[in-house]
Order: sequence, then C-alpha cells, then structure tokens
Amino acid sequence: MCGIVGYVGEQKALPIIIEGLRKLEYRGYDSAGIAVIEDGEAQVKKTTGRLANLENTLNGDFREAQIGIGHTRWATHGGVTDENAHPHTDCTGNIIVIHNGIIENFMVLREWLTSLGHQFKSETDTEVIPHLIEHYYRGNLEEAVRKAVAQAKGAYALVVMSQQEPDKLVVVRLTSPVIVGLGEGENFIASDIPAILQHTRKVYILNDGEMAVITRNSAVVTTLDGRPIDKEVYHVKWDAVAAEKGGYPHFMLKEIHEQPKALRDTVIGRISEDGDRVILDEFRMTPEEIWGIKKVAIVACGTASHAGLIGKHLIEKMAKIPVEWEIASEYRYRDPMADEHTLLVAISQSGETVDTLAALREAKGKGARVLAISNVVGSSITREAHDTIYTWAGPEIAVASTKAYTTQILALSLLACHLAAVRATMPAEEIRAFLAALRELPVKAEAVIGLEDQIKDIAFGLSRWEDVFYIGRKLDYAVAMEGQLKLKEISYIHAEAYAAGELKHGTIALLTKGVPVIALATQRDVLDKMISNITECRARNAHIISIAREGDEEVARVSDQVVFIPDTPEFLTPALAVLPLQILAYYAAVARGCDVDKPRNLAKSVTVE
Repeated sequence: MCGIVGYVGEQKALPIIIEGLRKLEYRGYDSAGIAVIEDGEAQVKKTTGRLANLENTLNGDFREAQIGIGHTRWATHGGVTDENAHPHTDCTGNIIVIHNGIIENFMVLREWLTSLGHQFKSETDTEVIPHLIEHYYRGNLEEAVRKAVAQAKGAYALVVMSQQEPDKLVVVRLTSPVIVGLGEGENFIASDIPAILQHTRKVYILNDGEMAVITRNSAVVTTLDGRPIDKEVYHVKWDAVAAEKGGYPHFMLKEIHEQPKALRDTVIGRISEDGDRVILDEFRMTPEEIWGIKKVAIVACGTASHAGLIGKHLIEKMAKIPVEWEIASEYRYRDPMADEHTLLVAISQSGETVDTLAALREAKGKGARVLAISNVVGSSITREAHDTIYTWAGPEIAVASTKAYTTQILALSLLACHLAAVRATMPAEEIRAFLAALRELPVKAEAVIGLEDQIKDIAFGLSRWEDVFYIGRKLDYAVAMEGQLKLKEISYIHAEAYAAGELKHGTIALLTKGVPVIALATQRDVLDKMISNITECRARNAHIISIAREGDEEVARVSDQVVFIPDTPEFLTPALAVLPLQILAYYAAVARGCDVDKPRNLAKSVTVE
C-alpha cells in the first residue's frame, strides 16, 4: 500500500506520474515503481528506496509515453526488495497492476495459479492479481478484471494496464481510497487528491465496489457487475499551495503553526451569533432521538483515539451520557453491545482508516446511529455514517497528526455541548461561557505557539535521552498519551504515558537520575494530587518538565522547567496543553536528525488491518 498515480492523455506521462507520486510521499513508503506503454510495448522500472532512486534508474527512458501508472509501496507482504516493489506483471508482461491494500486469500489463489503453470517473481499478495487477470483475459480487459476481483478477497484499490489495450486504464475500489481526475483530452487516477491537483479540480470519488475505465477522452464508472453509474463530479475547493510547505522546513512545523486557523475554521458558523447554542447542520438527530441515546461509544485509532478519550470525558461530564471508549481495532472483535439506543462516534482524519470503518459497520449492523468526525469530505467513513462533523483542518501532509487532533477535540467539544443543551444537563449560562471559551481558543493557541523558542530549548535537552515519561490526571492523562505518541513517532525516543495516580503501582521504579518526566498539570480540581505526584518523581532525581495554566506558580516551584498555557476552562485545556508537546516532539526529532515528515515504518492513512 501507499501511493497510486495513473495518467492517460496527450501529454508525456512520466513527469506527471513522478510528480504525482512526490505529492504522496507524506504517506510513507519503502519502494517505488512505474510502468508505461510506449510504441505498443509495456515497460516497467522499480526499485527500493525513495523516488530519487527510481528516477536515477530511468536514465531518460519512457519520455514519449502518454499512458502509465506509478506506485510507492509500504511493505505488507514480502520484504523491501526490488522484486516486491510495484508494478507487478503477469507471465507475459501484458498485464500490469499496482495495488493498495491486502488480498487476504492470496495464498490460496497463488497455489491454484501455480498449479496452472503461472510463475511468480515476488513474495507479495499483489502479484496474484495480474496472473488472475491473465487467466481470464480474452481480449476484454474490463471483463477480465471483473472476473479476477470476484475471486480476490480483501480491502484494496487496483489500477490495471494492458499493452494489448494500450489506450486505457482500469481502476477498482474495494475499501482502499482511489479517485479519478477529469481533464480535457486527458484523465488521471490517484489514491489522494494532492497528487493530481495541479492538473484538475474535477474528480470522481470512487465508492466501494465501483470500477472506472479511463481513456484520454472518457471516464466511465460502473458497478463490478457492469451496471453504469452516473457519478457526481466533486469540485476540489482547496488550493494546491495548501499542500506545500509554505517556507517551513517541514510540513509538521507548518501544520503546528496552522492550528489557530484550523481551530477558527472548525468553529466558525457552528456557534450562534448570540453565543447561546451550537449549530451542527451535519448532525441531524432530532431532540427526541438525542433523548433516546442510552450510551455513546467512541472508536478510533492512534491519535484520533486520544482525541476520543477526551470526548468521553466531555460527553459524560456535560451531557451525562455513559460513554465507552475503545480502540477501533479491538471493538468489532468482542461482539460489542450496541443497539438503536447507541450513538457510535467514529473518528478518523482521513475517513479511510480501515479498522475504524470496520467498527462503524459492526455497530451500524446492530442498529446503532453512527456519527463520523473526519477531515475529508466524501471519505468512506463519512459516506457510511448517518451524520458527520467535519474538522476543517485542511490538508494534513505530515504523517504525525497535529491540527487534525486539535480540531477533533474541538468537534467533540461542540458535540458534547450540543448534547448537553438538548438534554438540559448544563445551565444556559454555563453553555454560553463554554462557547465563549471555544471562540477564544484560536487566539490562545497562537499565544502557546508563540512560546516556540522556549520549548525548542527544552526539546534539545530532551533529545539526548532514550526514555521519557509523561504523567497526568483526568483530561491531562489523555493529553499525556498523545504527547508520548508524538515523541515516539518522529524522534524514536522511547516514551510512556501514565495516569499519575498509578506511579506507586510499580512504574515509579523506572525513574532514574535525570530521566525526563513531562507532567501535565492543568486540571485544578486534582492539582494538589498532581503536585504530590510531581514531588514523588523529583524525589527520585527525575528532571521535571511541567505544562501548567498561567497563575499556577506552585507547579513551577516543584518543576525544573515549566511551560505556562493561557488560563482556559478545564474542559478545553487539552487543545492548548498538547501544543507544547507537539513542538517538543518536533524539535527533539530535528535535534536527532530524524526524517520528521516521513517517520520510518509509518503511513498517514492506514487502510489495511
């Protein structure tokens, strides 16, 4: 899996494909390849490593081709080798395939195809697809692809090219995202919009079970059994410049600095002018249906799950509804208790996270109402949910999520407030105060980001250590979990987050002289207990770096270093307290010479289990 680009048209295909793949480098990958048809003959080049390695192997080849496909691979089946890189071909070299996702029954198919005389060159699951198509090919590529995918089980996106039909590309979607870009005398295929945005703003977003056949003059979408589909054209509104670094050394730092705008964009239009109520046009539950909710279940993965844990606190405290919080990859395997009185909240930046999508389907199948929180319009999770709250964070390119996380917190805050208002579990004056504080968050976020130089100095000291501990209570514990994930993701420093009250249950034994302990101390009703926990760590000679609210000088007295965030209501401190932790992780990674935007072994959108 990772990046897919295809082109057919009047221009030279190679530079378009290479540049498109470069726009998708943020997804993370370990090999790259390209295939074109030139003078009626298919040609394939692929290699491990970065796109630059691939370009070096081309040596000016394929310059005149006007049709081709390209891929960046993140290894799932088979090691990182040239042979395992995409594209893959059939025995004759006629059928060429690139693929995101997993073919779950590839071993059975491989054994069957081998018994028929097919010879395989790689260890991948992908390679069974061109051989399956070869088996069924009788002069009609679309029909052969349909028969092949009927045999294959899994979650995937495929793009197929044949030198016997050198004017077309065939693309199929089953769970993994893929789009078709529409041009004049040319058409495009990509796994994500930034890859083709400089060429077109008109796209078809393929749904599960859809196939598209594109030539330079047409793009025809059908079901897998051949029934035509009248697709709606989606017009991309955001600018290509939004996908560039804008002068920052890394996308991650740019996206950290974009958070005040992202917060502002996410809240705008969602609070009434008089500040009395939340307006969620995408959330269409009636008051009667909201009163019928007996339980909320929040499912997500990674960073989104940490936002979900904050959402659990908010909804329970404000709306007085019991909330289950669970990692999406675990949810569907325990036969969860969900019914028509359950509201499932599925959170995913990309809207394509396969485990979250599976959890959504599990709950929906049991009758639950499903609300999606996502950053991507038209994504799978938003299409399958009953309701959606979009986080208007804009494109997030760096693998490590920043602005998606803080806008998810904001979306969950709006949801909790709306539920509380409908269920009359918060007085009107408290709702007004909460919404007023929400409106102030962007300005306060700017103030925290303004502390960058102070945090950078702390980060350079932190970067010399191989173990770091994060502690917090209540909402601060959820923030600690996100902080330690950021540090691990991009700096490769081992980090652990603990609920501060658990220190005496064995974890305090890990503290040694000088080891950094990052203490989140923003929850004032447990501040005395938190100060006691910090003091315990300091007694073991740990180095204490605290995040506290302005005015809490007692925290500074028991800390070696402290970053003060603007005072804000307890419920909203996570959106500010996480900002120093993001900056800390970023500069620690820079100090260690890490590839910040593309950390090893990670991908932006996880579309396989």
